[in-house]
Amino acid sequence: MSDTLMVEALPSLLPILAIAPAQLLRGNGILSQLPKYLSRYGNKALVIAGEKAKQATASHFGNTTLEIIYAPAIADCTDANLAILRQIVQQEKPDVIVGIGGGKVLDTAKLIAHQHQLPIATVPTTGATCAAWTALSNVYDEQGAFAYDVTLDRCPDIMFVDYDAIATAPKRTLVSGIGDAIAKWYESSVSSGSSQKTMVIAAVQEARILRDILFQKSAEAIANPHSDAWREVVDASVCLAGAIGGIGGASCRTVAAHAVHNALTHLHQTHGTLHGEKVAYGILVQLRLEEFQGNQLATTSRHQLLKFYEEIGLPTSLADLGLSQVTLAELEQIAAIACQPNSDIHRLPFTVSPSQVLAAMVSTTSPITATV
Repeated sequence: MSDTLMVEALPSLLPILAIAPAQLLRGNGILSQLPKYLSRYGNKALVIAGEKAKQATASHFGNTTLEIIYAPAIADCTDANLAILRQIVQQEKPDVIVGIGGGKVLDTAKLIAHQHQLPIATVPTTGATCAAWTALSNVYDEQGAFAYDVTLDRCPDIMFVDYDAIATAPKRTLVSGIGDAIAKWYESSVSSGSSQKTMVIAAVQEARILRDILFQKSAEAIANPHSDAWREVVDASVCLAGAIGGIGGASCRTVAAHAVHNALTHLHQTHGTLHGEKVAYGILVQLRLEEFQGNQLATTSRHQLLKFYEEIGLPTSLADLGLSQVTLAELEQIAAIACQPNSDIHRLPFTVSPSQVLAAMVSTTSPITATV
C-alpha cells in the first residue's frame, strides 16, 4: 500500500444564495418599534431616505436614545449620490444604515451598507417593488438610464413592512408593484421552467403561485386599501417576489421583461413612468418574442395579461407609456440596447435580434390570429 496521501478534490461551491432578510416585521403602525430594533446594532443610525419618506417617518425617531443622522434626501441610486453617502459614512461612522422609501432609495441604502459592511434595515414606503427584500442594487446614470446592477452579499438584516405607511402611497405605486411582481412567473418559467435543480424548481413554482394570487386579489386590493386582500397583495409584491429571486438565484430573476425595462430607461420620455409599469409592458414584449417562435401558449398568456392590465391600470402599449410620439430611430436604439451582449434578454431559450425586439415592442396589443 502506498504511503502517498491521497487527497480528494474539494467539491465545487455552488452559487451562494441570499434568500431573505434575517428578520421580517409586518403590521400596522410597527414603525414605532424601529428604534428599539435598531439599538441592537449600536448607538448611531444613518437614515437614507427620500424627502417624503423622511417627513413621514421622522416622528418615529422622536423618543429614542439613538443618535439619528439624516443623509441628504435622495431620489436616485447614482454613482454621484453613492460617493456623497460614502463620505458621510466615513465622517459619521454609524453603527447601522436605515433605508426608508421607494426602490431607488432602498437600493442606495443597501449598496452603501454593503460597501461598508454595516447592518442594514429597510423600510419600504410603497408597494412598488421588492427592493426592501433583495440582495441586489440597481444603479442609474445621471440622466436616469439604467447603468449596472450590483449583487450584494446578503439580504437586509431587518425589514419593516408597516401597512399604515404603505397605505399612504399613491394607488399607482401598488399597481406598479403588481406589474413588477407578476413578471417573476413569465421570466422564471421561460428561463428556468425546465430546470431539474430543487431550489430553482421551488422558485418557479412560487412564481406561479404569486401570479395566481395577483390574478385573484389585485382588483379587490386596489379597490379596497387596508382590506385583507390589499395586505396580501402588498405581501406578494414586496415580500414573495423578493423571496423567489433569492431562492432561484440570478437566472430566475430577470429575463426579457426587465431587459426591456432597462433599455426603456434610456429614453427620457419614460422617466415619468414607474419601474413596474415598464416591466409590465416588457412582459408583453417578451411574450410577443415567444409568439414569433410559434408558441401559441404565449399568445393566450398575452391576451390574459392584456385583460388583467386593463382591469387594474397597467400599460399595454408604447402609447400607454407616454411614447405615442416615439421615433423609429429611438425605438431602434432601445431594441439595440435590449440586445447588448450582457443583457438579461439572452436568458431566453432562443436567439433574439434587435429587429425582432422592435417588432415585438410595436405589437404588444396585436389580436389573436385565427389559424386555418
